[in-house]
Amino acid sequence: MSATNTNSINDCNTSLGKDAMNRVSTNGLFVAFFFQIGIIIHLDNLAKSHMLNSETQSGTDSLNLSQAETDALLAAVSEQLGLNTFNPDDQKLLKQMIESMGDSRGMVRLSFAEALGKIGKPATPLLMEAVANHPNPVVRRASAKTLTLIADPIAVPTLVNALLNDEDTVVKTSSVGGLAKIGEAAVPALLKILASTEYPESAKGHAVWALGFIGAEAKEHLYREINSDSAEVRAAVVGAIAKIAQEGTEEAAFNILVKALTDPSEIVRCEAASALGSLSYRPAIPNLVELLHHADWDTRKAAALALMKIGDGAALEPLQAALTVEKEAGVQAVIKLAISQIERQLEEDAWE
Repeated sequence: MSATNTNSINDCNTSLGKDAMNRVSTNGLFVAFFFQIGIIIHLDNLAKSHMLNSETQSGTDSLNLSQAETDALLAAVSEQLGLNTFNPDDQKLLKQMIESMGDSRGMVRLSFAEALGKIGKPATPLLMEAVANHPNPVVRRASAKTLTLIADPIAVPTLVNALLNDEDTVVKTSSVGGLAKIGEAAVPALLKILASTEYPESAKGHAVWALGFIGAEAKEHLYREINSDSAEVRAAVVGAIAKIAQEGTEEAAFNILVKALTDPSEIVRCEAASALGSLSYRPAIPNLVELLHHADWDTRKAAALALMKIGDGAALEPLQAALTVEKEAGVQAVIKLAISQIERQLEEDAWE
């Protein structure tokens, strides 16, 4: 699992839930730990062995354990993981661990998720099955978040389906978190969501966020899709490329953003202007000044805001000239604000 991307999954504009199981940290690992305290002290080695060895369990045993049995299972699993004696091929045990993520105690759910995360890819198929079909949304949520820990590319179709079709909001957000953590392998599916006319805006918003989170890892896909026929895809690509530009000094990323200022779509132009402003990219000032006279007033406003964010005195005179001919009240207000901010910045710089 890559640890280079430090963007928080909580950056996604949705709630990931109220308890510890419903949060993911910046490196994709859950940020709480379970401390086993005095559980089932009478549990002897024979009972542990019986619980962990699926060959000794009856095929009719219920997966629904009592809290005491769940605690004993967790203790035994933790012990075997610590001793490197856990059998990842024990399908019945893996199923029981996943089922135990429906426990009412958040820290217990979290501990099983962390244990399954350590087990890794052998647990992926059963976690995918739980995300797709388990009737308990708590188990679906936990399973999606555990797939985030494992980041196995084979889970992409299952996570996409959950993002688009699950009725539970937390399952959706947990699934997009998993897609973001998987990285490049999830990019084609995310771009497909953006290009479709069938999917809701909420799903597209999640896809945009995931692409931004993936960042430079997705750049080859993004550079190709900047020429997509879909304005929504191009706008999303611009946003993701802005993240790439922020992470480094790759000139190609900045060039694409500047070129996007002339895109035929207003949403793409505005996205590019906003990105260049946030990046304080001074070489784009002449291009942004040109947009102050664009026929579309949203574009003019976006250009003025970008120039304000860059804060360079070179934009002051063009802004003043644009104000004298601007007819749209909303744009006039933004240009006045930009002029005021730049003048203030110049005054402050003069005192330094």
